[in-house]
Amino acid sequence: MSEPSQKIALVTGATNGIGIWTALGLGARGTTVAIVARDRIRGEAMQKFLAARAPSARFDLLLADLSSLAEVRRLAGEVRQRYPRLDLLINNAGLARPRRELTADGFERVIAVNHLAPFLLTLELLDLLRHSAPARIVNVGSQASDNAGIDLDNLQSERRFSLMGSYSQSKLAIMLFTFELARRLDGTGVTANVVHPGVVATNIFNLGGWRGAVVGVLTPLIKRVLLSPEQGAQTTLHVATAPELATVTGRYFKPPGREAAPNPIASDRGLAASLWTRSAALTGAPAL
Repeated sequence: MSEPSQKIALVTGATNGIGIWTALGLGARGTTVAIVARDRIRGEAMQKFLAARAPSARFDLLLADLSSLAEVRRLAGEVRQRYPRLDLLINNAGLARPRRELTADGFERVIAVNHLAPFLLTLELLDLLRHSAPARIVNVGSQASDNAGIDLDNLQSERRFSLMGSYSQSKLAIMLFTFELARRLDGTGVTANVVHPGVVATNIFNLGGWRGAVVGVLTPLIKRVLLSPEQGAQTTLHVATAPELATVTGRYFKPPGREAAPNPIASDRGLAASLWTRSAALTGAPAL
């Protein structure tokens, strides 16, 4: 059990890329960090990696496949059981896919992991976050949302699917959710913001096949102009920890931690409310 005064954070997608350095940065600041991994072997290896670099910090490992609603609920239940408080929730996990895939729940995988999972996890943990206020929620989005559109009647990409189309729509969805969440949490002491970490050299577009082969050939050249995962984590860490942002909510941030103008669609309150209703129906999330 953590000391009563010690902050506790939950970071999803913490075994790869930006998530690793986000967890490490929080641990170095004295925060107890619960890292979420899908695979135990990989998770334990990452736990050791983090502990070696921040030996005075505490990193707890939680296992969950975020493509499964049952797993998301189980994860939330474990968090509520293990921790007396939750000061920070960072929904960092995300993916992209070259082809349409379905989860065990029958949802298109990109929207399931990038939007429905953080939507459900956040709402399942809201009571704990409110109990711990002041608390922060940071959702990792992408500038891919800046020029994206969203079709509530094609949220699962049944009628049309493309790698960037599904990814961009999912990141616009998480932005709409963040802004609506901030409005609904007004006055509770819990803030909600969304960040674009920068164009980072991660394996989120791990495509496989000929696409993967092409990217593999180009990767050494591409990485010269991309941020490292460590650099990419800095905007998330800034929004999660900066004292001057303690009461700032419903905003969009880009590197190096500056507020940015979101896609105008993200300011459509009617659309945000409709997306919320649709997401709640799909996930069975608790009401707010």
